[in-house]
Amino acid sequence: METSIIIETIVKAIVILAVFSAIAGFTTYIERKILAFMQRRLGPTNVGPYGLLQIVCDGIKLFTKEDFIPQNAVKPIFMIAPIITAATAFIAMTAVPFFPEFEVFGYTIRPIIADINVGVLFVMGVASVGLYGPLLAGMSSGNKWALLGGARTAIQLLSYEVVSGLALLAPLMLVGSLSLIDINEYQSAGFTSWIIWTQPLAFILFVMAGFAETNRTPFDLLEHEAEIVAGYATEYSGMRWGMFFIGEYANLFTISFLISLIFLGGYNDLWFIPGGLAIILKVSFLIFFFLWTRASWPHVRPDQLMWLCWKILMPLAVVNILLTGAFVMIVGSLG
Repeated sequence: METSIIIETIVKAIVILAVFSAIAGFTTYIERKILAFMQRRLGPTNVGPYGLLQIVCDGIKLFTKEDFIPQNAVKPIFMIAPIITAATAFIAMTAVPFFPEFEVFGYTIRPIIADINVGVLFVMGVASVGLYGPLLAGMSSGNKWALLGGARTAIQLLSYEVVSGLALLAPLMLVGSLSLIDINEYQSAGFTSWIIWTQPLAFILFVMAGFAETNRTPFDLLEHEAEIVAGYATEYSGMRWGMFFIGEYANLFTISFLISLIFLGGYNDLWFIPGGLAIILKVSFLIFFFLWTRASWPHVRPDQLMWLCWKILMPLAVVNILLTGAFVMIVGSLG
């Protein structure tokens, strides 16, 4: 029995690693096409039908490009930093239930690697460790622009992790559990039981923090596209550079699954739509929303980003916790 569990866990880990690595590459193509459509451009068109083979070309370029390490860099740390970013992004997925249970040849498969009772805490904790990747990359590059990018990484990710953590406290108080499966079951009564209806402010705060934690426009100060340099990744090339952005897109999918599971009913059936398809549609819409925002909103300055975090979002999150706590106490006393 233990051997079968170990084999099943290894297979799940390999599948998740392979599938989300491939999806991360395909999402770059989708993003370029959506941005091109919204900005009246064509996007990738030359390689393959509709430019679909552009993904293959990008992959070949990443694997064959020179792996350059600056002379003044701290080489061991410089080499490890991209691995930290990619590894933490995929490790965070281990406690996420992607789909409902299903059977294959009479064998029940649970689409989650590790069903732990503190799933939310595990995902948030591991994802937060990912900030060490860009931070160490900037500090070890021997480049002042990369160092500034690493510093911006620290202030942005640490600040908005506070907001995302506080935003989740209120829904967790209602559910009474840190397990993502329990949170999903809490919303099993249908569309009206979704937590977004009782916690709309927490939903907005968590989504905004998600933009910052996944380095998406308008909160993309880690690797700022409007600058000549590339922030913490200035000195990186080839697959080491690619690992940073595989991790970034993996985090994008993780945060989209979290939003779907915690606020949008998870993988419960939605009317006539089965649960597995329902959560795919929710995550797909959220990914599109992240891309749509990139095409529509300008970048913000670092001081504006910090002002929004500490003077607007964090106080709102604290107020929401107090109101939810009062509500839970009143309901508990009446019940």
